[in-house]
Amino acid sequence: MLRRALRRFGQMLVRRCTLEEKKTEPTPLRWLSTLDLVALGIDYTLGAGVYFLAGEVASNQAGPATVICFLVAGLSCALAGLCYAEFAVRVPHSGSAYLYSYVTIGELWAFITGWNFILSYVAGTASVARAWTRAFDYLIGNQISQTLHESILLHVQQVLAEHPDFFAMGLVLLLTGVLALRARESVLFTKMITLVSLLILVFVIISGFIKGDLHNWKLTEEDYIKAGLNDTSSLGPLGYGGFVPFGFEGILRGAATCFYAFIGFDNIVTRAEEAQNPQRSIFMGIVISLFICFLMYFCVTSALTLMVPYYQLQPGSPLPEAFLYIGWAPACYVVAIGALCTLFTTILNDMFSARWVISVMAKDGLLFHVLARTHTSRHIPIVATVVLGIMAAVIAFFFELIHLVDFMSIGTLFTHSLVAICILILRYQPEVKNGGNEAELQEENGPAAEQLTLQELLFTGSSSPTPLSGQVVYVCSSLLVLLLTLLCLVLAQWPVLLSGDPVWISVVVVLLVLIIGITGVIWRQPQSSSHLPFKVPALPLLPLLSIFVNVCLMMQMTADTWARFGVSMLIGFAIYFSYGIQHSRVANPT
Repeated sequence: MLRRALRRFGQMLVRRCTLEEKKTEPTPLRWLSTLDLVALGIDYTLGAGVYFLAGEVASNQAGPATVICFLVAGLSCALAGLCYAEFAVRVPHSGSAYLYSYVTIGELWAFITGWNFILSYVAGTASVARAWTRAFDYLIGNQISQTLHESILLHVQQVLAEHPDFFAMGLVLLLTGVLALRARESVLFTKMITLVSLLILVFVIISGFIKGDLHNWKLTEEDYIKAGLNDTSSLGPLGYGGFVPFGFEGILRGAATCFYAFIGFDNIVTRAEEAQNPQRSIFMGIVISLFICFLMYFCVTSALTLMVPYYQLQPGSPLPEAFLYIGWAPACYVVAIGALCTLFTTILNDMFSARWVISVMAKDGLLFHVLARTHTSRHIPIVATVVLGIMAAVIAFFFELIHLVDFMSIGTLFTHSLVAICILILRYQPEVKNGGNEAELQEENGPAAEQLTLQELLFTGSSSPTPLSGQVVYVCSSLLVLLLTLLCLVLAQWPVLLSGDPVWISVVVVLLVLIIGITGVIWRQPQSSSHLPFKVPALPLLPLLSIFVNVCLMMQMTADTWARFGVSMLIGFAIYFSYGIQHSRVANPT
């Protein structure tokens, strides 16, 4: 009795949505070109990261080596982008990692993915609203921050911001009202803002290379002493000088923070049904927008750290202050106004994306159905819009920008890892024929699993996936995720490893042997032969590399960030197990 109940409960957690159920929904017009998707991807991605995050990371985490941090973060997103691109051509349906998880690995993981998306978008809205306030405050002489600092202090370090941000909260509530009147963002307006932003950043890059000084990448202790910042032999919080003043640890921590700068490209996938040629344009949109954004981040950070010594960068407004430093005062206002325009559209795009995920999950029954309630004539999910706006406004009011950045990064890293797992599993699964279902595959797999031998594990004798080989990959992928997580935990203690401790080195060797062995088992399984315009190359290595890089970056997050992430996930699990698991549309088809 108990075994049967546990089996039934486990089946509820892994029940999957079929694309046929999604195809019953109305299909929008296909009108977005590749250029439109590239512009949307750049606008989604190129926001607070380039105007504020570069200075934040360079000043106290990585110095000039921030360019390497953006390179590592860009690599992580590029690997995830390849996985998203295959999903887009495999399932040319408007969705996100939420839909892909629901189709491939089951309902519980789909809920976790969707919940993380909602948290990330809400935190992103709040963080960009705070960044917008900083840019506006700079234009009026920092009057807002000075007034709040003198009158209101929260006095809860490492948990809440130093002072509440009334302007950020007001901005989010104002844009919530705008959002309640629009079903979609304006692509034309987005393209115009993207063009303006790119022109301003190109101006910053050219200015930096003209006025920059290569010596700012070679700073020594004498430079700090001459600047009057350090009168002792220890550089302390200023680092150790040179191109990598905060060492390898600073690069890793900075890369984890810089990951925030690339969040947003995956929103392109949510427009798959509106793309003229989704099998091609979604892939091109993701790749081109990621490349352009990385190029902008790399060049702007290089120009910034060449213009100004990293220890003199102002975290709140690094780009405008850099122009003041080189004596180009009028340019600082142009850059600040450009930041305001770019951040404004970024907030709206984050809110559009969050509302979309909330309404879709509510329609699927995983969130409260009232959140799917729409305006009768405009088909706008009013309740989801209001709830989203209130959540983002409260978070923007209380929490500091850098805390929101880290929180958003850890959730998105987790989601990208799930997408890589989905690709790894999906490519080795047998094709489900029309009229077939998951239960039939499980029944076929049952007796076959009893005949599994070591020879059949490495030499399947079949050129196409079978239920047994698919189950082997499913189990091996789960084991690999566990082993990669353990390996990243051990590697996070890299100073101990470098000291030559034989115990830690032995643990790393054992983990590597197990990972290589299980990867070999997956490699020996037959892959799906279905033709797709694009497939992730070098399976299973690239998805596993994506998971490894993502988990490594997650390990660089602070304990406070993990605590916030853990609490938010507990809230999500409470919603799912008290409501979603019973009201799921997959379990209760209508």
